[in-house]
Parts: sequence; structure tokens; C-alpha cells
Amino acid sequence: MGVVVTDAEVTLADVLSLRLAIDEPLEDGTELVLRHRTTGVERDVLLGSPGARAREATLAVSLAPLELSAGRWDAYLRHEGKRSRLRSVDPGFSLDHLDAYALCRRTLAYRSYRTRNGFLALKISEAEPVAEVRSIWFREGRFEVMGLLAYTGLEDDDSRHEAVLTLERRQTGAHLKATATVQGVRFHAAVSLVDVLAAEPDGSGMWEPALRVEGVPTEMRLGSRLDDVDGKRRRLHYPSARVDGVLIKPCYTADDELRIEVGG
Repeated sequence: MGVVVTDAEVTLADVLSLRLAIDEPLEDGTELVLRHRTTGVERDVLLGSPGARAREATLAVSLAPLELSAGRWDAYLRHEGKRSRLRSVDPGFSLDHLDAYALCRRTLAYRSYRTRNGFLALKISEAEPVAEVRSIWFREGRFEVMGLLAYTGLEDDDSRHEAVLTLERRQTGAHLKATATVQGVRFHAAVSLVDVLAAEPDGSGMWEPALRVEGVPTEMRLGSRLDDVDGKRRRLHYPSARVDGVLIKPCYTADDELRIEVGG
């Protein structure tokens, strides 16, 4: 079955839109099969046939009715019991599209992508409100962070919302607060590094930053997931700072959540 995906996108309405390069029309009874990579659970959709001979075909599959769970799903085409992985030449990545997609309030976030071996797959994640980090730096004795509020349902406009950046050390229960600025869905927050050290003068460890924003019912962890970089703990390294001889640096967890490490 000579089929290659040339364009793949999950629309704002959670519809998987595919453009296919084909050698011949899809045969009647052809199915798109999505298989969960970990559990082996499968969902299938009957595609039918485009009919006339053509070099291209388009497909649109609504994902919500399939009740797909979080995780990675590999795509196959199946006909009369025989199936093959669906090849793709589209990397499936657009930062602008991901930003637009994240503006809506959702419970699940769907993303199409090309695997390292060149096949179509879906990545499905829980989509609770989150403060998506875009820039981090140290300057004038402060830790500063900027980013985008994702999956909150707030409008991307000029309206301002009251916000607070919080830092917590779970090991000791220490807390720290600083004022943050939120305009539309864009945020900026800064905290004095001297205040960080003063809040826990005798201990080193990890501080967990979070953002509380007027109009958002839950506290939002700071993280970085709206891109194509997996494993940021190993791949992203930010400049560090020293305050009174103590090393302070940002880092990520295995789940791509931001942390501030003191005295590492």
C-alpha cells in the first residue's frame, strides 16, 4: 500500500487532518488504526475510498469520540486484516499552531508528529492549566521568567490579571512569594535571589515555582511542554548565578517542570 503522509495536523477542534500521497485510491474497507504504544489498546476508523484515481487524498478524523487515553499512539492502515505503519514526511511541528491550540481550555491535548523512524504518531497529554516557560534569565540579582498561560481559556488580549509567583520547598515547607504580571495570556515574574537564600538560609535543595492568576481556579506549575524538545533535564542548561558564594541555577525535572536548584 503506497501511502505517505505529507501533511498532518490536529486542528483546534481536535480533528486529525491528513494529506496523503498515494499510488492508487484507498480500497473500500480500509481502516485507520491507532495503537497505544504502552498498553496495545487499539482504536480503528473506517476510511472508505476516495474513488477516482489521484495522487493525493485528504482525511479528517475526529479524535474525541475515539476516547483515546494519554500516551503515544502509532498510526497504521489496515485492509482485509493486513496492516502497515503509516509513513510520514511531515515533522508535525509548528510553534505558532501549538500556541494557538493551547489558548483553549481542554482536558486532553492531542499532537501529531513524525517518529524518528519516519512514521505518523499521536502524542496525547493531560491538559490542565499550566504556565509555559519561554524565557529564563538572571539579572540584577533576580531570577526572571516569561511565558504563556496554556489551557486556561483566558483571552489573548490586553487585559491584565492579578498574579503571584510562589516558590515552595516541599522538604521543609518553606514558602516565598513575589508579584507577577499577566497581560492576556502572557506572564512575567521575578524574584530576588537574596530573598530565596534568606527564606532557607541553612539548606540547599529544589524550589518549585508556580503561578497563581486571577480567573484561573488552580495553581499552575511552571514547565515547558509546547515544543518538540523532550527530556529537557538533559538537553537544556541555563546560566547559573552565585549569591554570597551559593550556586543557584534553573533546571527541569523528568516531567519538564521547572525547578530552581540552590546550592547544587
